Amino acid sequence: MLEPNQLARFEQTVLPHLDAAYNLARWLTRNDQDAQDVVQEAYLRALKFFGGFHGGESRAWLLTIVRNTCFTWLRRNRGHELTIDLEEEIQSLESPAPNPETVLLQSADEQRLKQALEELSAEFREVVILRELEGLSYKEIAEIAGVPIGTVMSRLARARKRLQQSLTAPLHQEVDLELS
Repeated sequence: MLEPNQLARFEQTVLPHLDAAYNLARWLTRNDQDAQDVVQEAYLRALKFFGGFHGGESRAWLLTIVRNTCFTWLRRNRGHELTIDLEEEIQSLESPAPNPETVLLQSADEQRLKQALEELSAEFREVVILRELEGLSYKEIAEIAGVPIGTVMSRLARARKRLQQSLTAPLHQEVDLELS
């Protein structure tokens, strides 16, 4: 067990990253309760191994633990979701005072994006979340995922391509229907 000063250092170093930890776990598990369980387990692991943390980027260190805990949990509970299927992010235009139609369309777009993200394999979702939502560098993502930077870049490119295909497919179907 940690001494009181180590416990205070742990809280100061790791607890500020709770939202990022939950965000990553939520996107990887696709379930609020499962994400909470995974984050709790990850924090227990982080606490157990905090003596081995010698400073540096605590956020990346914690997210590595969360990521590994998520994949261990997924292997145990949903192994079929861990396969990578080998086959541009959406920018929302904000207006100063959106009208109801714009709000409705943005809500529909957000729902489609969320669904498209959830359809990605865990490995693809992971890099998109860490890069686009958490703002981590390729190097930090590579360290967290334990893969080379080139693999991060490849997964991110494939994930973006998948998202683009998923998000534009309904538009192409609408155009095809209008032309026929």
